[in-house]
Amino acid sequence: MLRKGSEQVKGDRVVLLDLNVGEAQTTDSYGSLQNGSFIPPRYLSAAAADEDMDGDDPMYSYCNTRSNQPVPQLGNYFRDGRTKIDFVLVWEIRSRRKRRGKGKSEVTGGEVEAAPTEENSRSERRKAQLALWREKFVQNLESAGLLMEKEETANEKKTIHFLKLSAPWDVLVYYAEELCLRAPLQAQQNLDLNTSARVLKKLCIPNIMTDSVPNRPLDYYTCAFRKSKMSRFLGGDDHETYFTNTQRHRVVYEILAKTVYGKRKRAEVGVDRLVNEGVYKAAFPLHEGPFRLPKYEIRPDELNQRQILYHYWARWCKWYKYQPLDHIREYFGEKIALYFAWLGFYTAWLLPAAVVGTLVFVSGVMSMGTNTPAKDICNSGASYLMCPLCNTCKAWNMSDICTMAKLGYLFDHPGTVFFSVFMSFWAVTFLEYWKRKMATLAHHWDCMDFHEEEERPRPEFAAMAPTMEPNPVTGVKEPYFPEKTRFARMFTGSMVIIMMLCVVMIFLVTVVMCRGIISLMMFRTGSPILRTEAGTIANISSSIVSLGLILLMGQVYTALAEQLTKWEMHRTQTQYDNAFIFKVFIFQFVNFYSSPFYVAFFKGRFVGYPTNYGTLFGMRNEDCGPGGCLIELAEQLFIIMVGKQLINNIQEFIIPKVKAWRQKRTLAKVLGDKASHEPQRWEEDYQLVECEGLFEEYLEMVLQFGFITIFVAAFPLAPLFALLNNWVEIRLDAHKFACEYRRPVAERAQNIGVWFNILEALSHLSVIANAFLIAFTSDFLPRLLYQYKFDYDLKGYVNFTLAYAPLNYTEYPMCRYKAYRDNDGNYSLFYWELLAVRLGFIIAFEHVVFFVLRAIDWIVPDVPESLELKIKREHYLAKQALAENQEALLVSRGRGPAPGTPDTSSPGQ
Repeated sequence: MLRKGSEQVKGDRVVLLDLNVGEAQTTDSYGSLQNGSFIPPRYLSAAAADEDMDGDDPMYSYCNTRSNQPVPQLGNYFRDGRTKIDFVLVWEIRSRRKRRGKGKSEVTGGEVEAAPTEENSRSERRKAQLALWREKFVQNLESAGLLMEKEETANEKKTIHFLKLSAPWDVLVYYAEELCLRAPLQAQQNLDLNTSARVLKKLCIPNIMTDSVPNRPLDYYTCAFRKSKMSRFLGGDDHETYFTNTQRHRVVYEILAKTVYGKRKRAEVGVDRLVNEGVYKAAFPLHEGPFRLPKYEIRPDELNQRQILYHYWARWCKWYKYQPLDHIREYFGEKIALYFAWLGFYTAWLLPAAVVGTLVFVSGVMSMGTNTPAKDICNSGASYLMCPLCNTCKAWNMSDICTMAKLGYLFDHPGTVFFSVFMSFWAVTFLEYWKRKMATLAHHWDCMDFHEEEERPRPEFAAMAPTMEPNPVTGVKEPYFPEKTRFARMFTGSMVIIMMLCVVMIFLVTVVMCRGIISLMMFRTGSPILRTEAGTIANISSSIVSLGLILLMGQVYTALAEQLTKWEMHRTQTQYDNAFIFKVFIFQFVNFYSSPFYVAFFKGRFVGYPTNYGTLFGMRNEDCGPGGCLIELAEQLFIIMVGKQLINNIQEFIIPKVKAWRQKRTLAKVLGDKASHEPQRWEEDYQLVECEGLFEEYLEMVLQFGFITIFVAAFPLAPLFALLNNWVEIRLDAHKFACEYRRPVAERAQNIGVWFNILEALSHLSVIANAFLIAFTSDFLPRLLYQYKFDYDLKGYVNFTLAYAPLNYTEYPMCRYKAYRDNDGNYSLFYWELLAVRLGFIIAFEHVVFFVLRAIDWIVPDVPESLELKIKREHYLAKQALAENQEALLVSRGRGPAPGTPDTSSPGQ
């Protein structure tokens, strides 16, 4: 019997590998060309269990509950029209007919070469291993209680298999308790969560941003699901609709993620690794239907969820409308909904920042003509002979930089100081109000009590953990990895991070030297125009080179950080994600901000003076350009920030379409003559692009947040460019998720995770950075001190800021350079007075701003008062339900099972 069974399994494995279209298949076994439904044996009737299963492996039972007449399909169902499709597994198998023919011709023609035979043998062994894993995996899925139905699409060269999975009611109930899903207790009125809508309504102002989106999900008071309390929950009698589609997907994915297909010690667990190994091409839940509206007229409330999202959210004409966050959450889950809620909230708050920044920039343009220092430079003629900017350069007149002096005022005038203070307050106020919004959404979406303690260990962690230890929270034994070993691995990983950061610093030095070489080449041309604009040309060209290096290094390091994080063995998915995000952000922070930080705080600080210039690898240290360092910083920010946004948007627009085109082309080749027929839902979704998560989306926005807060004193238009980009970003992301991505598995989330901590750190860093930027990089304080000590109208200010070359500098005697030094090269008294003013300004700026920020934090509560009342109401209802069930439990203990009490046994018992 054992031998016969092993031969049977082996035969099924051969079927999996050799699916020739022309060969007759008489069995209904799993892997054959016959399409049908498969259910676990315990769900079959006694008569079906006694049927003759000769030639079939009993683990792949054919579902013969279908009638001979086809049942019309109404949505994503099995062929019976009743069983919902919760997940689809896809794999492709090439036909061996062509290989057999090729081997036959080789044999008849002479000796068969050894190398191709060995290569074919390795390929066959690999395919047999994949088939074995697939067989074991499906067997374990069946043991977990999942229903199965198989479809195939084939041609002469390839067969694409679609295995549809469905979770029956008792499996859903069992895992609903395991996953702490929320169940409805009492319906409540849907609240308007948009603050702007409430304000406009009170002011009786028409709100063009509102949109009447049909089929808005109901809001409920909820508590954690318990099978024993089924009678207390709303809709418990309707097994078909009690669990939402996203909850069903989550349950099936939990089973798929922890199902073993090989050896646990090798972490051969879960569908994700099967996809990575190539056992399956894809694993995904199905979309609810097509996203395009039907050609015939249809009522809005008859649209499916995907059509509603496309028509009322993803289209470009909806750029000014509120996002239907409840619909997004119902379709994609809380994690994705929170991302779009945060992105929309952030974009709305960018509007006042963009308006103020634009006004500050316009005020600079309008006041350019009143800039006395710029007038003095333009009217100076040959009065100020400046010392050469390089060892082989000639002296030049300061009047040559008239245009740059005027443009420099756009980014260095009193308005930028006001804008820096404004943006510091804006950043912290934005985060405080987002905390309120986040708490409201978390409660509204029933994930306020979702904590890391509720999370189960990651399947990879559970498989590779060497021991089992009690969970300190639950007391249940779980896989355990020693903390000392993890810390040692994290320390090793931090050394790798430091090495990569050193590589970034090497690239920064390379870019600085490249900028110096380009400037030198411009000076040697002898052209007055190129010589005057040498610094600008060098800065722009080096910024473009820096952007290319930044994007390249970012891709390399992200892949490295992923491998390091896996090696560190983090217990939960949240811990894994946080560690990965932290690694990548630290690197990307240095990668993106190192060049702007150098220009803002270090460039021009170590130049020296004639006869005593500072050098780096034999080249003179860089000095700020004619318009000052702020205009160079603005140029860099524009190129890096805006350039990165354009590249990302182009990638997000083109790459998914290219990938989808390739997928459609592959499937069209397999369909052949069947391509004219309407494809099934699983075939259409297989043509879509796999969803790659939210990491890249968050990272892009957080880096943008850093640009508009840390360096805002140098670039007042940064919030405007960020606002324009985000309007496009929301539509691109919405279109990707609704139309171009396969449907991702819905994930719960209470907040945006570690990204909020990063945003808080950036907002505090921006206060310090802007204080130093105004104090040391801007000319605001030198002008202010000169006005206080000498002349309010700044007459003679330019001459005052220029020092004479030392007497021993004989090449160009009495040439000028910008510094507060005497004729011997020593710092003047004014320099020390200015240094004291700068340090005092930094201390005063930081203390005032941080004091106000703490006041805002204290005044604005994290949880609105109305929400606290709702939370208390929900806790009361949950406690009431628990008390009544406790009473029922006491009755059942004394008198036997209470009438109508559901069975609490788990599947398979």
